[in-house]
Amino acid sequence: MRKYDVTILTDSRFINPAEIDDNISTVLLEDNFAKEALERKGLKVARINWDDPAFDWRETHFAIFKTTWDYFDRFDEFSKWLEATRSKTNFINPVETILWNIDKHYLLDLKEKGVNIPETVFIETGDNRTLSELFCESGWKDFILKPVVSGAARHTYKLNKDNVSEHEAIYKKLIDKESMMLQEFQYNVLSEGELTFVVFGGKFSHAILKKAKPGDFRVQDDFGGTVHDYEPNNEEIKFAENVVALCSPVPVYGRVDVILDNNNKLAVSELELIEPELWFRNKPSSADIYATAVIEEMKRIRK
Repeated sequence: MRKYDVTILTDSRFINPAEIDDNISTVLLEDNFAKEALERKGLKVARINWDDPAFDWRETHFAIFKTTWDYFDRFDEFSKWLEATRSKTNFINPVETILWNIDKHYLLDLKEKGVNIPETVFIETGDNRTLSELFCESGWKDFILKPVVSGAARHTYKLNKDNVSEHEAIYKKLIDKESMMLQEFQYNVLSEGELTFVVFGGKFSHAILKKAKPGDFRVQDDFGGTVHDYEPNNEEIKFAENVVALCSPVPVYGRVDVILDNNNKLAVSELELIEPELWFRNKPSSADIYATAVIEEMKRIRK
């Protein structure tokens, strides 16, 4: 008999940390919101780092990705763990969704389905063009360079004709090992920020606005970005829900990051279906909506 109904997946930095800084404190708070909400539904819940060698994944009916925020730095190891573990438990979101969303080529799938995204060029591993050549080919004034598998703005650079040559060495090192992407820089990010829509079971829950600190373009709090409550209009909510509805199956939880593009139209910058920050602390009641969506998925799988 399995010991747990559901196990919340995190990474080892967030299990019994010796020191608790602001980031770790927030992770523990957010994970606890999820755990307590699931327990209020009568579930027996564990919280384990995904790479714990002592944990038998056959002891939990379901495993839900929450704060596995080291997966993109340990991608090969994480991929092997996914493959080895998928036959022992049920993942939420499902493993097919995780594998699709883990690589930002998914943006092309969304574009083919009519979703507006920033102008994007994917550069595959081993491409021998220089960064300067790619920049000239793009015709853009400013652009963003980042890996197709990344998080927390890992190796994300804002480039233009004045600094592109400075990044040739790091680009060459990266493209020899992993695929990269170039996106035309969207200037509204500097003035308007980035909207984040949290969606559970296909339905909008709440939104926040992320803004970069003055002089930066990265909205993540790791780089001084700030988070603000936000009340979206119906058009914005419909846009986010439509993006999630295009996924098959519809994810149990997801986060749609949206910007105004250079044509002042809503555009998807990221669709986070693996381990998105969900900002329960900004709307505590949303944790119960999340738990309900998780239980509905558990029922569907058990049919």
